[in-house]
Amino acid sequence: MRRCTVRVPASSANLGPGFDVLAAALDLHVEVDVAETGRFAVRSELPIALNRRNLCVRGFAALHPPDLFAFTIRSDVPLSGGLGTSAAAIVAGLTAARALTGAGDDDLLPAASGLEGHPDNVAAALLGGFVVCAGARAERIEVPAGLEAVLAVPDDAVRTAKARGAMPTDVALRDAVFNVGHAALLVLGLVRGDRDLIARGLADRVHQPPRTPLYPRSMALVERATELGALGATISGAGPSVLLWCAAEDAAAVAGRAEAEVAGWARVLRAGFAREGATVLTRRA
Repeated sequence: MRRCTVRVPASSANLGPGFDVLAAALDLHVEVDVAETGRFAVRSELPIALNRRNLCVRGFAALHPPDLFAFTIRSDVPLSGGLGTSAAAIVAGLTAARALTGAGDDDLLPAASGLEGHPDNVAAALLGGFVVCAGARAERIEVPAGLEAVLAVPDDAVRTAKARGAMPTDVALRDAVFNVGHAALLVLGLVRGDRDLIARGLADRVHQPPRTPLYPRSMALVERATELGALGATISGAGPSVLLWCAAEDAAAVAGRAEAEVAGWARVLRAGFAREGATVLTRRA
């Protein structure tokens, strides 16, 4: 009986000025056991689809028929809030199918992007670390030493389609130039491990301000992040979760202050940035 266990990190996309371009893997994971049992089944204690609409199954099915396989799914990733759960599930299915059957190309990013609809979350889930996406390719950046993440995850979710619908159809040239410059600063800061450049590079004028009416408390937290001791903050993906960027030595204090700040409407998680992407933990082929 062929079987494997795959672990895939969560992710935070649209990092500051890097809408649909920059993403980071987070140290929260989806874990999937896939076993060739002779019949199709999906098992999980999570409130997710337990049929062929399940995203893990859809990822697997993109490379190999799932009819004879059973899928057992576990996760410590919040299911909504912009933390890449759908991307992690898709990547888990693709990775399991590749590991068990040898189907598909060595590079799973095109298949994952096709299923997800955009490359940033799936690239971070596949590769780990930070990713820069351009066209059909992604380049990986190592997690700088001493950089950690604190997450504020609101109780109330916002649908991705609604968040994307709030985006402007046209962007002013000055705002586009601002974001290009700050995205360059952020990438340079990550490559150099320069916290000052990272902090400067988190600013955005394109995708976060128009979404403020959808989650005003999240945006208020982004604006107050430095007062809490963080380097800065960004909306995670389509939101409403907030990613607080921290120096490692400040992360515990920032988390404590954030808990007081969001009491009653969000929970705080110490997640960290994940250095590893999709990983096959065990395999019997």
